[in-house]
Amino acid sequence: MTERVRPLGPALLSGSSSSQQEREDWLLWGLHRVSVALAFVNDSCASTHGNIRIGSIFVTPSGEWKLGGFEVLSNPKDPAAVLYTMGCSLPDSSSLSPPEVKKGGWSVLKEHDVAAADAYALGLLLHALFNPNQPLLATVHPPHPPPQPSSKGSIPASLFPHFKKLLNPNPKARMTPKHFLDIGMAETGFFATNRLVEVCLGLDNFALSSEAEKSALLRTLKESASSFPTEFASFRVLPSLVSALEYGGASAATILPLVLKFGENVASEEYPKVILTPLVKLFASPDRGTRMALLDHLPEYAERLDKKMVNDQIWPNLQTGFSDTVAVIREVTVKSISLLAPKFSDRIFNIDLLRFLARMQTDVEASIRTNTCILIGRLGPSLGYNTKRKVLVLAFSRALKDTFVHARVAGLMALMATIDCYDPDDLASKVIPSMSFTMLDKEKLVRDQAFKAMELFVKKLETHASTLPETVAPQETLEMPGGLGSVAIPTQATIVNSAAGAAGALAGWAITSLGKKLAASDLQSTIAKANGPATAIERPSSAPFTAGPSAGSNGPQPNGQTLTPLGSERLSSAPNRSKGLKLGGAKAHADDSFIAELEKDSSHGSNPWAAEDLMDVNADQDDWSAFEIAPAPVINLEITNDLGFDIEDPWEHQDPVPPKPRSFSSTTPASVKPLSVARTMSSLSDPPGRDEWAKTTMSVPNTPLAATMSKEDRAAEMARRKEERRQRIAMLKEKKQGKT
Repeated sequence: MTERVRPLGPALLSGSSSSQQEREDWLLWGLHRVSVALAFVNDSCASTHGNIRIGSIFVTPSGEWKLGGFEVLSNPKDPAAVLYTMGCSLPDSSSLSPPEVKKGGWSVLKEHDVAAADAYALGLLLHALFNPNQPLLATVHPPHPPPQPSSKGSIPASLFPHFKKLLNPNPKARMTPKHFLDIGMAETGFFATNRLVEVCLGLDNFALSSEAEKSALLRTLKESASSFPTEFASFRVLPSLVSALEYGGASAATILPLVLKFGENVASEEYPKVILTPLVKLFASPDRGTRMALLDHLPEYAERLDKKMVNDQIWPNLQTGFSDTVAVIREVTVKSISLLAPKFSDRIFNIDLLRFLARMQTDVEASIRTNTCILIGRLGPSLGYNTKRKVLVLAFSRALKDTFVHARVAGLMALMATIDCYDPDDLASKVIPSMSFTMLDKEKLVRDQAFKAMELFVKKLETHASTLPETVAPQETLEMPGGLGSVAIPTQATIVNSAAGAAGALAGWAITSLGKKLAASDLQSTIAKANGPATAIERPSSAPFTAGPSAGSNGPQPNGQTLTPLGSERLSSAPNRSKGLKLGGAKAHADDSFIAELEKDSSHGSNPWAAEDLMDVNADQDDWSAFEIAPAPVINLEITNDLGFDIEDPWEHQDPVPPKPRSFSSTTPASVKPLSVARTMSSLSDPPGRDEWAKTTMSVPNTPLAATMSKEDRAAEMARRKEERRQRIAMLKEKKQGKT
């Protein structure tokens, strides 16, 4: 096995810019590695290295020292050993050789300990490392005196006494590299207290260490991470941590943050191989602590993940977190999606993921439901067009009904954040109806947010509405009876700003509009009598179909609005009954007898409704029950001999019905108030044709016509009708009081 290295000499020069403490730690760590190598060569191999110098040491990319220069490695028992015969051929051998060699030659080393020559060279190396600018020590020259205190220089105080023992002129009293190493590795030794040495030893034995020892090492790494040399952190600590991380276990959750911390200095091209590959493998680990650590620190490496890695390796394992029995795992899984979503495939993003998020919206934990809603709000703009329309409003509507206050607030905020995802039509028909009820939420926080959301939505709708045309419907016209031409149907020209104004507009707008279109000559003409059969009611195409009474049938209309322009003196003696269903703006016609009655009442200044009002508007304690249980009036459509239509009083159904050869009756809802048949008939959407009306048989009344009655008969008829009206009102009030 080989690795890339560089000579120690240039490394010493390049490392001179570091602080004194960092340099000292690095040098001690290097001496430790050299001492370990020499101890192995001298003790385990029983050999002498014979070439210990700066030029024989190399530095790896991690900053770790490696001993080289084994050209003259020799064993005294080896007959072919080269050190004892060729040692003098080494560069600077005369100045770096021990005193005994200078006196007796290299062969004398066979008589001494194999470590003697290497120990002396180790002392000289130590001096050269800490005092590179000082000359050689006096001990290298005869008479080889021991090192003096003045030669200490930058050598650490804890190291200097042992340094002197390494340079002892007497080879038998000289300290060996193994002894030097043992002293340094003692509990308070200069090697044991060095943080780089401590970290390396801990990493080398991490798999065999106890949990307490692992925790102590990881704590040291965490506290000293920023102070380690860059090379040491990236190429020595990081690979060891990654190797330890692959085994998982309880320490994985603690190791992972350190791996990411030390991996910050890794080159971009090396990051996927060095960091991401082992991390992604950990997603398959069943250990919850490991999964928790991976997701908690996802922001630190998510941007470096590629799509293939996310879709093929991470997502299949990540999705198991949505159904984990531990709520914390489910929550961090939901939070992690926002970082990984941009790298998901379309299928995962628009189908698989949304299926899991829908499940998370019903989670038992309120915080998970809230975070899920927030997540959907963030993902909304990135969803497909059809997915947006199908999912967003439904998802946020579910959040608005959540029992957790902040989940409802999150739903409103998500709707606001995704406002650009909705078409104006969807905004008006789906979004606003789905959130409007929150404006009356029991919590003020929700109400305030709801009003802000509504203001935002309405503002967007107003902006869009301003770009729309005033109308897209063609101008509709109404054909006037008697060949009088046609008039345009009027429209409401002003905006109503109050409830009272709206009520007034509804009461007077449509009723008076047609009268304003009649010419003065038309008001002076008489209604011609039709001799042909009754015709169907003409309805404009814009008139809505209503099965019940029309909006104008809620009560009797003022006589002055509908019939005042047509006085009795302008009516012909032969009434026209062919247009008996055309009333006011709906082309209806009133019975001559009823017109005469209204004229008589108007002339006497009396109001038949004033004396006995149908309902007291001030009686707040009353209700509508009397009218709900009242029998539905039977409307008799009566055909005269000339096929005109008479408008009978709806209250006359209680009188004995005169014998009729054939009859046709229809019932109206109980809420219909007394009004002419014309208004009820005008609400039909599809008026019957001539054939249908011809097939319908109706009762023929024997009531005398108003045109043939004398003045006294008319007065008697009016009195009879008033009396019947009072009796019926009294009967209804009695029933109403009986109910209450």
